[in-house]
Amino acid sequence: MKKTYKVEVDCAACAEKMQEAIKNTKGVKDASLSFMTLKCKVEFEEGADPAEVMQEARKNCKKIEDDMDIILD
Repeated sequence: MKKTYKVEVDCAACAEKMQEAIKNTKGVKDASLSFMTLKCKVEFEEGADPAEVMQEARKNCKKIEDDMDIILD
């Protein structure tokens, strides 16, 4: 399953770090974050709950950049 999320981030370097944090979150198969569009495309591992995975991904990103956010619908 793939989903796209809006993100709030201040710089391209932070966006790259956030992308890596999301990729390294359990349940994420792959992720691509674009600073230009402020969107993140996430592919989830089979059987993963996207809502739970993205809550964990958000926590991981907050450790890197406290004022960033992933808009979870």
